Amino acid sequence: MKSWFANVKLPAPTSATPCFLVTNKSSLCQSSEEFKQSKSFVARARLLQSQTGTGRVCVGVAPSRRRLFDFGWSSLGNLKLVNAWRVKTYQAMFVVTLAGMVAAAHAYEVTDDRGVVVSFTQPPQRVVSLLPSLAETVCELGACNRLVGVDRYSNYPVSLQKLTQVGGGLDPNIEAIVALRPDVVLMAVSSRASERLRALGLKVVSLEPKTHADVQRVMLTIGALLGVPDAAKIWRAIDAGVSAAAQSVSASVKGTRVYFEVNPGPYAAGEASFIGETLTRLGVKNIVPAKLGPFPKLNPEFIVRANPDLIMVGERNASGLSQRPGWQSIRAVRDQRVCIFPTEAANTLVRPGPRMAEGARLMAQCLNDKTPHAAPGAKS
Repeated sequence: MKSWFANVKLPAPTSATPCFLVTNKSSLCQSSEEFKQSKSFVARARLLQSQTGTGRVCVGVAPSRRRLFDFGWSSLGNLKLVNAWRVKTYQAMFVVTLAGMVAAAHAYEVTDDRGVVVSFTQPPQRVVSLLPSLAETVCELGACNRLVGVDRYSNYPVSLQKLTQVGGGLDPNIEAIVALRPDVVLMAVSSRASERLRALGLKVVSLEPKTHADVQRVMLTIGALLGVPDAAKIWRAIDAGVSAAAQSVSASVKGTRVYFEVNPGPYAAGEASFIGETLTRLGVKNIVPAKLGPFPKLNPEFIVRANPDLIMVGERNASGLSQRPGWQSIRAVRDQRVCIFPTEAANTLVRPGPRMAEGARLMAQCLNDKTPHAAPGAKS
């Protein structure tokens, strides 16, 4: 159907009159409320915005009403009536000033782990990640193709190894990041580069998961940021995978006292970390209490005194393990109950992201292989 005002000539869009005709007789509204609820109008305006980029639109007003309505956006993104006037001609048109109507309609905010609120008008299409677990999360959400740069440690999935590397998470190459023209930079809270990147006009979202709840929250936050609807479903699959790993652990393993070394120092995974929470779900006891924090640096003597039944460590940290002072007396070392994980498996274990269920499976396999009988002092 032709527009009922098809012959009306509108001024060419300028900064003063950026108006375009977007509705026709078949979708005219009989009241302000009907206008606000008009899906037809919103759909047409969105199409117009994508084609013209204008921030103002002109629409027809119902002849029977002869009213001119002025609408704006509420803080919730809904249309609200600003003013209304009587008009003398039934062929009146009214202008809705939206200041970037469709952008406002789609505008959303993300609050990062620093408490910084970052605004977006559309899902980012060019993403730089400076933390391996964040890059893996982006890919798990099906948005790997949006990554244009990663830190030097991001190597999974394999496709990330072909992307531009922009340094480390704590010492990124600022110039290289800027050159990639990212819509957003994902990075750890502990990175010192966030303020400098923001000062250069880049959008930065700082996220640093340390617990299971953090992994879930970060998954949902990145899902919301990228406009991906399946984030909650993906998290549920990860959580179910951890539960399945727990069910695979032999009853004789329950109560085993475990030391998990993350890095030389030694830095351990405490009860409060996502690794520690996984160990708890597997039914074993972490020798590093939650009060020491998620990943504390320990006095080596603490480990000797704790005398764990089993030790988990990556192969990069395992060299000279038995030669450490006092370690030959540790039950796990003496009884050869030490799981040394290859580098790729170790990466899976220490990254709080979508491979957390696989990490739980690796730990469960270690427990079943290295603890065939009930640990000393464990309850049967």
